[in-house]
Amino acid sequence: MLAELRVSQLGVIDELQLQLGPGLIALTGETGAGKTLVVEALELLLGGRAEPAMVRAGAAEALVEGRFVRGDEEHVLCRVLPASGRGRSYLDGRMAPLAALAELGTDLVDLYGQHAHQSLLRPAAQRAALDRFAGVDLGEVRELRRRISFLDARLGALGGDERERARQLDLLGFQLAEIDAASIADPAEEDRLRAEEERLAGAAALRAAAEAAHSAIAGGEPAAVDLL
Repeated sequence: MLAELRVSQLGVIDELQLQLGPGLIALTGETGAGKTLVVEALELLLGGRAEPAMVRAGAAEALVEGRFVRGDEEHVLCRVLPASGRGRSYLDGRMAPLAALAELGTDLVDLYGQHAHQSLLRPAAQRAALDRFAGVDLGEVRELRRRISFLDARLGALGGDERERARQLDLLGFQLAEIDAASIADPAEEDRLRAEEERLAGAAALRAAAEAAHSAIAGGEPAAVDLL
């Protein structure tokens, strides 16, 4: 519930401070009194688009601040619109991105109008209403979503796109199949193969040396064998 609204230097509004209570509250007044600006001030607190022209003529900046109460929680949203330069937004007294105000604001305020945002048209709001009515415990779903987000982040940290990861999976699957086909049962198989490789490498070197010696002995003119 909106408990308090403060608007300063916004359009035709010089200073406005409203303290609101429960029940129906109606703002009335003649045309041009600023009724629409009050709604626009709420839209600004919900992350609505701000224009420098919204600042009151001659003012350096406009300010909109709202205090909302929801159960035991209380939140203060604030927008500052300078006549020139970038605006600022605050949440509970600290600077915050505009998206943070918009995300929280959708749960605090619902604006209905011919062209205004209506939360009941959002599928997420519809599901939330049904879950509340049915008393559904969403704890497990939230935990699964958190786990999925964590795994997606881990997967993204591995690098490559889906096609590259699929290629790597195919390669690893092929290599695993070759290992299985080798039917290696001896834990010392790798050591035995390494020793055999070294032995064969030594045999090849000895054979090459013997062939070179034979060529030196029998390949000359006259051959060493003939002279012997």
